[in-house]
Formats: sequence, C-alpha cells, structure tokens
Amino acid sequence: MWLLDKFLSRAIKHGQLVVTDYDGKEYSYGPGTFEYSEEVGGRTGPIRIRLTNKKAANHIARYPQCGAGEAYMWEWLVVEEPHDIRDMVLFVTMNAKRLGDTSLKAKGPFRKAMQSVIAKFDGINLRSSAKKNAEHTYNLTRQLYERFLDEDRQYTMAYYREDDPTQTSLEQAQMDKKAHMAAKMNIKPGMKVLDIGCGWGGFAMYLHEMYGCEVLGVALAPDQIAFCRERAEAAGVSDKVKFELMDYRDVEGEFDRISSVGLLEHVGTIHYPQFFEHTNRLLKPDGVMFSHCCGRAGKPGHTDAWTRKYIFPGGYIPALSELVTQSEQYGWQVMDVEAMRFHYSYTLKEWYDRTVMHKDEITEMYDDVFYRMWQFYLCGAEQSFRNGGMVNWQLVYVKDRTAIPMTREYMEEESAKLRERGVIPEWRYGDTMREAAE
Repeated sequence: MWLLDKFLSRAIKHGQLVVTDYDGKEYSYGPGTFEYSEEVGGRTGPIRIRLTNKKAANHIARYPQCGAGEAYMWEWLVVEEPHDIRDMVLFVTMNAKRLGDTSLKAKGPFRKAMQSVIAKFDGINLRSSAKKNAEHTYNLTRQLYERFLDEDRQYTMAYYREDDPTQTSLEQAQMDKKAHMAAKMNIKPGMKVLDIGCGWGGFAMYLHEMYGCEVLGVALAPDQIAFCRERAEAAGVSDKVKFELMDYRDVEGEFDRISSVGLLEHVGTIHYPQFFEHTNRLLKPDGVMFSHCCGRAGKPGHTDAWTRKYIFPGGYIPALSELVTQSEQYGWQVMDVEAMRFHYSYTLKEWYDRTVMHKDEITEMYDDVFYRMWQFYLCGAEQSFRNGGMVNWQLVYVKDRTAIPMTREYMEEESAKLRERGVIPEWRYGDTMREAAE
C-alpha cells in the first residue's frame, strides 16, 4: 500500500478520498473541504473506495497506466455509494491537474522509452491488423451502441453550441456537429464524396440528404457496413449512398470531397505518409478534404497501455504538428484548423450516463467485467478532455487555395442554414431513446 499511499498523499489536496485497504486499514487523503464541482456530479462528502484483493494497491501503483482500470474491472477496487467510478477518476485527475502532477505517468527514461517503442509498434496498422483492430472495437453488438449513442450512432464528439452544454440534448448536439462539419467542406449539390471510416453511415446519409451528394462510405467492421447498407436501403437511397467493406488504401476513383471523421486515430503515425499520399491521389485538383479527430493539445506522445489493450488496439491520438507536417510533404495545404476543447467531455459524460442507465441490459449482453471496463473507458476518456490535454482537431485540406472562399464566414452561414433544415423531428427518435427519456 505504501506506493499508492505515497502518490495519494501528494496528489489529493482538495476534497477527501478515503481508502479501505484489503486488510481493513483505513487511509484518508485531503483536507476534507470540498467545493461544488462537476467532477463529482455535485455529490458532497468524501469519496470512499475499498480494495478487495491483497494485490490491488500494488497493482495500481506499479502499473499506473493499466492498474486502476484493471482493478476496477476485476472488482479489486470498489467505489462506495453515493459516488461511482466516474466520480473517483475525475476527482483524482482534477487534484493531479491542480498539482501539476505527473505521477501517473511512467517513471524513468528506460520505462518511458519502452512504452514509446511498444506504442509505436502497436500503431503499425497493415491491412490485416487494421481490419482486426477495427473489428475489436466496432464489431461489438449493435445493441451495445444503441444503448449509449444517439439514434444516428455518431461515435465521435458532439458539438455543444450553448454556453451551458447541459441544456442541449446529445441528439441535437450531434445534429449540430454534422452541420458544423459539412459547412466546412464547402459542398455543392451533386458532388461526389468519399467518407473514410464511415462508422454507422450517419454523416454520409446526412450529406446526401442536405446536398444530394453521391457518397461512398468505407470502413473495416462488417456489422457497421451491414448496418449502413440496411439504413440506405430503408431510406431508398442505396443507389446514391453506397457503403463498402474495404480499406481506404484500396479505394480508387476521383472525388470532389473527402471526409474522415474519427479515422486518423486508427491510421497509425507510421502510415500517415501513405494516408496523405493516397487521399491526395483520390481528390480532384479543386477538391477539399476535411478531417475530424481526437488530438493532443501539446507535443506528440503515445497511447496509454490500458486503452491500447482493451479499447483501441493500434490507436493513437495525434498532435497537430504531426497532422500538418506529414500532410505538407504530399501536396496538401492546410487552410483551416479548429481546436474543439471541452465538447467531447460533455459527450462522454452523456455516453457514460446512458451506459449506466442500461447496466442490466449491457451486463446481460456481455458480463460484469465488460460493463465495468466500458464504464472505466468512458470516464477515463472524459477526464482526458476535461482535466487532461486532449482536444478534437478539425482541419480543412486543399490542393489549390481557390477551392474555398476567402473568409471563414461561409462556414457560419452554411452551418446556420443546415441547422435550420436539420431540426430533429419527433419521428427521428428510436424506441431506445424514447424509453430513456420517459
């Protein structure tokens, strides 16, 4: 316990955390004073956790990037009511942020170097491994994603336009996100669009609905593509909005616009040259490419071991420098960059709340360990965008600077028009969301 005790004694300077070790001994950290904070959902009082396995404290302290998540998954760490794992994760990271602490990161040059090397090898996404990695994350049962995403299954950051994000529904924020992205692409009716990493097809369907575009969506998860085809068929647009189970590197043809939403996190830095070279070949000379991805607000780094192991194998969240310098080498000009800061933290909180609301159903689909893993993933990701250095990058790439208007006003004007047309009617809500609302 002494290693964990050492870290917590240094880190907890606000509020109070009480830890009961496996042997029943109680440790208290922090002054006990507490200011209202969204980190613990407004619930006052000390956060209490129990360590139920004699290996728990040592596992958490010795393997900081995996230990806490695994201890929670295996029920070696239990958070006592009225708080939950989200409260604990955000509480500890909020304290660490105020302290400027780096104790949760690898210590020593050798360990740091080894983690960096392992992460880089894990980011090699050849065609075979890319397909396997995509299926690991995105080929989970449809019913799982129905339980926590909006009905359109947007599995990326929602866009909260109001000063108080809690006053905007997830459904509306995702509609506003699609309008925000589409407006940046400067699309004209009837254009041919390639949507790389199309997910469950929502953005491709949206572009066709708003502009009459002919869209090709590609992804590597079989169930995602099957779902996309089903919804295009049901909407009667399968002749205009097509979906293929294929690697973007195998796409051929020429397109007016290219979009990639939540895709670059799965490409791997070693493959950025291949990505930018191939997309440059696919885009017309006067075309526009739009990219939306999670990003680092600072310098390049590496993906933490727990996320690589359990959630996004082969994944890496890029720094802006990596996205810009790599693209420049293959004829791209970056015309617009926007850093979306806290939007994803509110999105992830909503996903977490919906996951908890459907605990029994998700546990029945999988098991208790999977449910706790998913909880930890969502609240851990939220803290990265709330207390850490993660943002979302939105970039507009062109080959020719005349491809977009001279000022950014076109984005705001077009976004407003799309939002006016894209009001969510009652019929768009599925049974799951309607039952949740009730």
